[in-house]
Amino acid sequence: MQSFYNKLGVIGGGRMGEAIIRSLLAAGMKPDLLLASDADPSRQAFLREEYRIRVARDNSELAGEVEVLILAVKPGVMESVLKEIGPAVKRRKPLLISVAAGIRLGLLAKHLGGPGRARLVRVMPNTPALIGEGVSAFYAGPGLLKGDRGMVKAILSAFGRVVELDREELMDAVTGLSGSGPAYVFLMIEALADGGVKMGLTRNTALALAAQTVLGAGKMVIETGKHPAELKDMVTSPGGTTIEGLGVLERGGFRGLLIQAVEAGCQRSRELAGEAKTGKGRGGKKR
Repeated sequence: MQSFYNKLGVIGGGRMGEAIIRSLLAAGMKPDLLLASDADPSRQAFLREEYRIRVARDNSELAGEVEVLILAVKPGVMESVLKEIGPAVKRRKPLLISVAAGIRLGLLAKHLGGPGRARLVRVMPNTPALIGEGVSAFYAGPGLLKGDRGMVKAILSAFGRVVELDREELMDAVTGLSGSGPAYVFLMIEALADGGVKMGLTRNTALALAAQTVLGAGKMVIETGKHPAELKDMVTSPGGTTIEGLGVLERGGFRGLLIQAVEAGCQRSRELAGEAKTGKGRGGKKR
């Protein structure tokens, strides 16, 4: 992987930042080409000891050294980080990748040189990236150089599948679907396991059956290329157990509730973008 770039930095060493670091190293990147920074001294020490990478003294120092810069910070602190790294980014012009939910490229460009001048990419990954099974959607700004897209895809492929979008507005829909979606699936796994326990299975057995069922079903959709409805019909025998259960889910509005959940997540992502622009959170308070 090191053939794609010389040096990469990750600002933010939380769960997602750590997942990115771990995945890049697992994909073959040399530790001496990877830098990180984090506001928490305990996280700094952890990253240094766990991954044997260099942890910069501050964000500005890191931004001044790397060719690729990944921003893995919370949306509420993004603007302060941008102000801190702005001078170094304008001077060095690294490829900058943001994984912060709701932060539009316009806000990044405002602090980093203006539209079309900075090399900006917005990414929405999801938490299965922690185990290398994530999916990331990205939208590239107008200032990218030849080869930048390939570099972005190579980086994101280290922790899962990659999808490129042709409009930035679609990032909100991605946030509501794949960004928040793992939580909906975890809830479904928990509920399936609860059903198994109710019917007499041990908790461990029920949880193992539920989790593997969801994993296997997802892989069938991906690997067979068949529509989910077709795969569902393959399981559903006339007058059988599955059609009985499907009837219960339909009466309870299961399908509609999932659609509404994605819609709600999408809308909240749009709200976050507005709050980031004004510097205010819900209730009119500063973040």
